[in-house]
Amino acid sequence: MASRVFADGPLEGAVSVPPSKSYTHRAVLMASLSEGRSKVSNPLSSRDTNATVDACAAIGAGIERGNGFIEITGTSPKLPDNVVNAENSGTTLRFMTSTVSVSPAGYVVLTGDSSLRRRPMQPLLDALGQLGVEAWSSRGGGCAPIIVKTGGMRGGAASIRGDVSSQFISSLLISTPLAKSDTTLNVADAVSRPYIEMTMRLAALHGVKIGREGYRRFSVEAGQGYKSVDFNVPADFSSASFIMAATAVVGGKVKIENLDASLPQGDARITEILREMGVKVSEGDHSLTVESDGGPLEGGKFNLGDTPDLLPVVSALALKCRSPVEVVGTAHARFKETDRIAIVAKEISKIGVKVEEREDGLKISPVKKLKKARMDAHDDHRMFMAFALASLLIPGGTPVVGADSLDVSYPTFLEDIKRLGAKVEEE
Repeated sequence: MASRVFADGPLEGAVSVPPSKSYTHRAVLMASLSEGRSKVSNPLSSRDTNATVDACAAIGAGIERGNGFIEITGTSPKLPDNVVNAENSGTTLRFMTSTVSVSPAGYVVLTGDSSLRRRPMQPLLDALGQLGVEAWSSRGGGCAPIIVKTGGMRGGAASIRGDVSSQFISSLLISTPLAKSDTTLNVADAVSRPYIEMTMRLAALHGVKIGREGYRRFSVEAGQGYKSVDFNVPADFSSASFIMAATAVVGGKVKIENLDASLPQGDARITEILREMGVKVSEGDHSLTVESDGGPLEGGKFNLGDTPDLLPVVSALALKCRSPVEVVGTAHARFKETDRIAIVAKEISKIGVKVEEREDGLKISPVKKLKKARMDAHDDHRMFMAFALASLLIPGGTPVVGADSLDVSYPTFLEDIKRLGAKVEEE
């Protein structure tokens, strides 16, 4: 099944994008480790976040779902009765690998789908080893399935590379407060730093103190306990970026509601990028309004080292730019659900785009006319939404395969884009 997304006129209206996937993961896990009962309001319900909810239930947290909220009774982690299945969620796999180490003595196996079993884990496994936790790849390649020998985390000092994924850092920052002795974490070349900020902000809300020297060294006292707290998950700027970009390339005026800029979200940078490209973005009370005449945009050079999830959407915006777009600093985007640099280059070249694939990004040249060709999202939700934006630029659209992947982060993307005036046809 393929989807053609196209528009006969400008996009108009208002939409509330889904809650933040990143905050939902962190809020559910920290609530599950807290003393007492916490309430997570406005959580994202998606394949990825459901994997974290199920994993937390497996280690003993009491989970009660309501209409627009989850009530969680925290616990000291227990040994799961079965394998922990992280599905397609790298966040779940990485966070839970560290968390289960403080369970009673035994062994825990963590795995996921075929895509997740290709994503790197070795830097995290090595750091856990330095902290007294035995954890290894069952196939010896540094990927899931992962086996963790549980019974507690010793603590101490560990060094870890930060250029593959910030999730490794966040995983250790979440688990080391439960270690037997204080921990010092030395990080080299941290990327996606706003996600580390998310982790630290939520940990502080739960009463956990983490010392830091920039993004190079973190210090965590042992014996800390997470305290129950109620938390409202903000709307996701990562998801909002695709609606904002759709308005920019097609034209129109769209208001995106329920955005909270007071909590750190790296992908809020999309507003800055759109303005640099010549798009009007105005801020309201917990909202943003995007206005565009649908004309050509301005290119430029964008370092997305801290916001690699913007690589797909900026690549799609480049198709409407009158000058080249260079995306740099995103070598770690190759370790997402897909190698996003390679997939973007491969798929947009099908529709007539001249693109240069580089080790850490892309250079996309202006194109006079796009042609129809079947594009494949490779079961990657952000790839599908980016290619849907490309489809919007082609009269009548072009077929894009992979809508099923939207349940990872933005299950209602096609419904929302239709609500704003676009058309979607399945074939």
